[in-house]
Amino acid sequence: MAIAFARTPMLLANIGNDLQELSKGRFILGLGSQIRPHVEKRFSMPWSKPAARMRELVLAIRAIWRAWNEKEPLRFKGEFYTHTLMTPFFDPGPNPYGPPHIFLAGVGPRMTAVAAEVADGFFVHPLHSERSIAEITLPALRTGLQRSGRSLSDYEVSAQVLVAAGDSDEEQARARDAVRSQIAFYGSTPAYRPVLECHGFAAVGEELNRLSKRGDWTAMARLVPEALLEAVAVCGRTGEIAGEVRRRCAPYATRISLVAPYAPDPERWSEVARAIRGS
Repeated sequence: MAIAFARTPMLLANIGNDLQELSKGRFILGLGSQIRPHVEKRFSMPWSKPAARMRELVLAIRAIWRAWNEKEPLRFKGEFYTHTLMTPFFDPGPNPYGPPHIFLAGVGPRMTAVAAEVADGFFVHPLHSERSIAEITLPALRTGLQRSGRSLSDYEVSAQVLVAAGDSDEEQARARDAVRSQIAFYGSTPAYRPVLECHGFAAVGEELNRLSKRGDWTAMARLVPEALLEAVAVCGRTGEIAGEVRRRCAPYATRISLVAPYAPDPERWSEVARAIRGS
């Protein structure tokens, strides 16, 4: 997944087109907004109205692809992006596999609704819970899908699931510590606060944000309560994980990715992945 606002629509359209051809039609252009400090201070790019900007960026990319694939004149003029020049020298021509699908990532309801309106799929952020999916994500997806005349059955949702698992008590403890640190990192970002608020941990998010500005990452991890860890991550023995992941994600997800920030054994996790697929 690429950081959208660190790049222009033309750059993303070219990269997406090339990778679609190289992958023989299997490429998905995944885009996320990141947050304002990173976009402005790390990438030195402009930030404003992220949901509206993301919507326009996707529409601009699609306009560029139509110019290449359907020979439609390039005349995109928006609030944030303008693309009106496409000479034959820079036109790669129709992609033999057609344009790639676009998936957007989001947490808050506005970005999630935009994803459902203009994208082909949605990446559920790893910082989510069953409750946040029901109260924030699914209502926002339905709002956006209604704007585009679609339903969830016409749409792809990719769930990225944090997992804290191991075959022994020691392995589980290490996994839980690693995932707790990951939750602390995510939770320190105000844009991800709605998930914490769902479970009554808004004050924890505020303190995590304060500690992140001091760079006190160890203290941040200790702040994550067990209740939040259990709500966000799938925790337990490795052999129990697949069933719980499938139970959580079955009502809405068409794709599942496991997020395990503690380098689990690849062979063991291949078994988990096969069990989730049911093969």
